[in-house]
Amino acid sequence: MLSVVLGGLRARWTSLLGGFLALALGVGLLTATGLGLAAALDPPAHAPERFASSPVVVLGRDRLTVEVRRGPGTALVSRPLDRPQPVDTAMLRELRARWTLTEHPSDAPAPAASRPDAVGLDAPAEQVRALVGDRAQVLTGDERRRADPGHERDGQELTGLNALLGTAGGVAAFVSVFVVASVFAFSVALRRREFGLLRTAGATPGQVRGLLLAEAALLGLTASAAGCALGGLAAPPMARALVARDLAPAWFAGAGTVGGSAGWPYHLAFWTGLGVALAGAAAAAHRAGRTGPTAALREADVDRDVLPPGRALLGAGLLAAGLGLLVWTYATDPGSLLKRKTYTTLPMLLTGGAALLAPLLVRPAARLSPVFRGGAVGLLVRENGAAAVRRTAAVAAPVLVTVALAGTLSGASESVARAKETEARDRTTAAHVAEGREVTLPERPPGGAVVAASGPTSLFVRDGAEAVVKYRARAVADPAAFAAFARLPLVAGDLRGLDDRSIVVNEEFERRRVGEEVEVWRADGSGPVRLRVAAVLARGTGDNGPYVTRAQAPGSRLDRLESDRPLAADAASAAAPPPANRAARTGLRLLLVLVLLYTVIALASTLLMATSVRGGELAALRLAGATRAQALRAVTGEALLAVAVGTALGLAVTAAVLAALGAGLAALSAPVVLAVPWAQTGAAAGVCALVAVASAALPAWRLTR
Repeated sequence: MLSVVLGGLRARWTSLLGGFLALALGVGLLTATGLGLAAALDPPAHAPERFASSPVVVLGRDRLTVEVRRGPGTALVSRPLDRPQPVDTAMLRELRARWTLTEHPSDAPAPAASRPDAVGLDAPAEQVRALVGDRAQVLTGDERRRADPGHERDGQELTGLNALLGTAGGVAAFVSVFVVASVFAFSVALRRREFGLLRTAGATPGQVRGLLLAEAALLGLTASAAGCALGGLAAPPMARALVARDLAPAWFAGAGTVGGSAGWPYHLAFWTGLGVALAGAAAAAHRAGRTGPTAALREADVDRDVLPPGRALLGAGLLAAGLGLLVWTYATDPGSLLKRKTYTTLPMLLTGGAALLAPLLVRPAARLSPVFRGGAVGLLVRENGAAAVRRTAAVAAPVLVTVALAGTLSGASESVARAKETEARDRTTAAHVAEGREVTLPERPPGGAVVAASGPTSLFVRDGAEAVVKYRARAVADPAAFAAFARLPLVAGDLRGLDDRSIVVNEEFERRRVGEEVEVWRADGSGPVRLRVAAVLARGTGDNGPYVTRAQAPGSRLDRLESDRPLAADAASAAAPPPANRAARTGLRLLLVLVLLYTVIALASTLLMATSVRGGELAALRLAGATRAQALRAVTGEALLAVAVGTALGLAVTAAVLAALGAGLAALSAPVVLAVPWAQTGAAAGVCALVAVASAALPAWRLTR
């Protein structure tokens, strides 16, 4: 058996090259992203900056701990504060009485608050812990980095990096399965007569299946090994590129081999690649085992039984699951439709179902296509495309995956971004707005001007008796000016009722009736305080409240000024913050380039295989009177027809996802601003068409010489 497998691989290495490249690329990407995740989850130790010369650091509490109900008993839950609390004054006096404190390192600016949030000292850690108790945190070693100003920023960047790497790995695995399964399925269809001869010679169905699975195992082993080596080499450049695009902290680029000595990314990628190869070949092997001896005598090229019951059931199930989850999410939690996790994963179900059911649509789509009308070549293209359903579907499937992912990912992310921008623009009637990381409220506004200032803060609110939720909120300096300019989606109440003892909530809050009281902890962990609900807002895209006054936002800095007249230069000169979704767009572009690369491999390998075995057909066409140019036009026309079918199915998936997103925005009372990604889908379809034409024309040109 092994000699037969090796001989078959040597004879058909060109037909399996596409599957090998796709699998090696997928394993390489899984290895590189796994090493990146390993480095992010276990970052290398590096020295603290703020208190580098102090062996012990006393840091104010940086988490809010609240008791909640858990079943019949209670439990403590913790939520991170926006910034550490100042160190207690009495404790500072006790520490100064025993040791010399470093409150403001020479290279760090003194904080605006009278009490520091951290102090350094040279003392035995156990004695410091005994004195401090639970009033603050005592940090030693690498833990002292928690007092550095950039510690929280690094954590936020690592959270986004983990999401990006995880999404890239998931997309790589998803597309790898399709490409490898497509290559094996089409290879089996082309080898129908070969399997018929093996059955005639006495091979059992089990031996035919074993032959294909052995080929897949060898392909999977070699491609996975090559992919692991490729991923190990690609991980350091990938880390440097992520840092250069501000998608990772600066230290991530200097993480050496990225991942250090972690071996789990290699194991995960290798065994995933082998599993993908075997899974992709399993269905094809089952179909090959059903080939009868009479298949060796068949000459007709009209495909029959192109949609086995198992494939039809799986495709219908995936399609129903994708559509059902879209409807269920819209009905139960429309806000989830705006999240990247939702509009990344649900389209994969729809894409998978449409790709599996594509053979059902190929024949009617080919015969009804308005592109190839008139003339003998057009007739030949339509009829060949309808007759060779497997070939047309094998070419259309990767195009479908590319166009669908390009359309849904680009369209959904851009639509959400535009909805947020429109909502932010429409929420004020002010003629002039200044935004930045920090703005200054003018002491004397220009003659008679009304100025509303606000800044970001956080609020911690008990959700029932079982949880505590952290909300991003806005703190306003002048409630009357805020109410004069605000144009928010008001559901109940009046914005003019906001004062130091009240709050404006949105429909996410459990307590959202006007006049009710909400128990709130402030951004620094102080509280709880009970605030009266003054008004209720629609949820929108997630940035509609809550709103409080600055009395409930200790330490909040202003980052937005609104006025009915031009502001002074010093108030409006703050640098605008970078776009919030810039990193997400960069990661999205990288994912789409990856998917397009997979599609190029799949199209090239499928069409090279398909056209290389059509020598007899093309010779008969020439004998019937067709010129060489007409024969080439017929072959490339069939490739373009398949690309058109895949593009149409991909656009249908895109339309379904964007329609659900639009319905979700409407349900949230947010602006429905859908961005149809014509540029991305058009570019993807254009590249697919160019690759398909080249991959079909080159072997056809050689065969018609």
